[in-house]
Amino acid sequence: MTNAPDAQTDGRIVAVHGGIVDVLFPSSAQGPDIDDLLYADDIAMQVMSFVEGGAARCIALASVQGLGLGTAVRATGGPVLVPVGEAVLGRMLDMFGAPLDGEPAPVTEERRSIHRAPPRLSERRLHAEVLETGIKAIDLLAPIERGGKTGLFGGAGVGKTVLLSELIHNTVEHHDGVSLFCGIGERSREAEELWREMGDAGVRDRMTMVFGQMNESPGVRFLVGKSALTMAEWFRDDREQDVLLLIDNVFRYVQAGSEVSGMMGRMPSRVGYQPTLATELATLQERIASTRKGAITSIQAVYVPADDFTDPAAAHIFSHLSASVVLSRKRASEGLYPAVDPLASSSVMLTPGVVGQRHYDIARAVRRTLAEYEDLRDIIAMLGIEELSAHDRAVVARARRLERFLTQPFATVSASTGAGGKLVPLDATLKGCETILSQDSFERPESDYYMIGALPETEVAA
Repeated sequence: MTNAPDAQTDGRIVAVHGGIVDVLFPSSAQGPDIDDLLYADDIAMQVMSFVEGGAARCIALASVQGLGLGTAVRATGGPVLVPVGEAVLGRMLDMFGAPLDGEPAPVTEERRSIHRAPPRLSERRLHAEVLETGIKAIDLLAPIERGGKTGLFGGAGVGKTVLLSELIHNTVEHHDGVSLFCGIGERSREAEELWREMGDAGVRDRMTMVFGQMNESPGVRFLVGKSALTMAEWFRDDREQDVLLLIDNVFRYVQAGSEVSGMMGRMPSRVGYQPTLATELATLQERIASTRKGAITSIQAVYVPADDFTDPAAAHIFSHLSASVVLSRKRASEGLYPAVDPLASSSVMLTPGVVGQRHYDIARAVRRTLAEYEDLRDIIAMLGIEELSAHDRAVVARARRLERFLTQPFATVSASTGAGGKLVPLDATLKGCETILSQDSFERPESDYYMIGALPETEVAA
């Protein structure tokens, strides 16, 4: 059993509706509070609300198969508790902190509630510092804030998980603090692959993985993010360390909340989402913060339904982020990986005061060149590139080479592509873009700029 009850108070199941269970406690007994953990046999449930007649309406955190009316329910006298401490490093755990890696349960001195308040405003700290990733398109156009929140937005199949895996590969190894991966609605295959890759990279000992997988109940997928955050907060607040928190996928958290809301009988809101969407998302996102003791840097994959960025889930998530990396299906279809959309991606870090005037000017020039090329695409499609002026032809030549230069091979898919990954320092990215922008004619074909790391030194010097 994952959470042993402290004090037992018996109640009885009076109704079961899918994953929702109503429990009635005798009037003489001390009933549970909201968010308290209950057990019916070995099936965990969390109290979500109270209904007419005084029954506690609970969300089941496992399959309700086998439960029946009148089944005894015992209260634990508190919420879900997860282990926190050094013992969780190097482990793969579930929402309750129970092991998924076949090893014994982590032995820690303390277990904490997963329902915690965010840091007070007086405790927060803001400092503008960039986390370099070695991925050219991100470092140049949407630099990640150390201690901030970054979203990787995209529809199905455009490379969110691959990009997140590469960010883990590039940053975890050089990260001074600890790293925590939270899989919300993950496929079992992806979880196993990531566990193996982190072991091969030799960084698993400084990393914790927490999973609420796709086949688990919506209650587990809804709460697993809070379990992971509780473990991350211990390292930030008690050990005063920086934490790299990676979440895949925040949309699955919203989706699980929508399922729970529907089962609770709440009236759906815009586009069928739960009416509490903004509040639920804020309770998760506002806990990801930097304090005087340490920082939590979060990188989150966000599925965008039907590539519609006006979807309420995507729009609400956007509002919490300091950097947004938008992945484009059009670029993915052209084979331009990572499929980062240079015109839609943005970061609050991309200002002269933070990244420096040179970086800012080069990023603006790259965006301007790619935007001009985008405007010329229709003319090229109808009339051909020969009808353009010499200036416009030079813009097209620069833009097409910039598009290809901003691609790069990834280490995490090297087994599939046959090419080793390239980690490119920011200075090399800036020099390469500067060189391309300064030329009106090119000796080398476009294909020479595709899937490379830095530009050859001879060309940069020239």
